[in-house]
Amino acid sequence: MPLPQLNVYRHDRKARALITLAGEIDLATAPLLQETLARCLHDGIRTVDVDLTPVTFCDCSGLNTFLDAAELTTAAGGTLRLHYPSSALHRLLELTGSTFLLHPLPNPSAPTLSAHGAVSHQPVTGARTGGAR
Repeated sequence: MPLPQLNVYRHDRKARALITLAGEIDLATAPLLQETLARCLHDGIRTVDVDLTPVTFCDCSGLNTFLDAAELTTAAGGTLRLHYPSSALHRLLELTGSTFLLHPLPNPSAPTLSAHGAVSHQPVTGARTGGAR
């Protein structure tokens, strides 16, 4: 059975970042997600948009990572917004009262980060598979 994998892509524009996650978010891959979100704050990013379109699985360790990151981002005067969760992840957010993390995307006619065109799909730290470092 293959180990879970999570690919993380980050594109910055001034004090805003678009993080695209692809794969599974679980106990083995949540530390990579946590590191990526913490690095945004360290780099002065205050608005973090997370595209969950290619996420195939997210368990409570992923949810806890998002909740912790949202708290830290809010404390720093910013926002963390989750976009396009799968129906299963959306249900997990509903069951846990965490739907405040979901935000509609801004007006498409306004200049924003997009998953098309300006986004460079270069891995932040490469692929991470489960297991020890």
